Amino acid sequence: MATGSGALAGNLLFFAAIVLAPTALCWAVLKLPSAVRWLRGRRTPPPVPDHPPIQTLAADLRRLHRTLADFEPGTPMARRLGTRQAYDAVLAETCDAVEVEQRLTDLPEGIEREMERLRLEESLRSAGLSIP
Repeated sequence: MATGSGALAGNLLFFAAIVLAPTALCWAVLKLPSAVRWLRGRRTPPPVPDHPPIQTLAADLRRLHRTLADFEPGTPMARRLGTRQAYDAVLAETCDAVEVEQRLTDLPEGIEREMERLRLEESLRSAGLSIP
């Protein structure tokens, strides 16, 4: 009887190997790229940018600029001011994203800030962005 149970155990192990081999093979193929990266020592993730994509920022600038231009004469001042502040924030963020030096956040409201807006818009156009 010992030989019969030994054969049974051998058959069970053989059956388990046949059933589990495809699963183990697929798992190994899927994990191979990460194992190679781990062996090379490049386990650090790629850097994540601090800002949204440039296309999104440019689209936001165009949208806000269009909103500012389309205000009717009776539009409340709070809405105008809020939209202009949003435009300035997106403009400054876009400048930081494309590494254009800006002083917009340091200047008070007035002619100097308006001139800085115009300068930044032209600098962004020169950098290749499609903004108004």
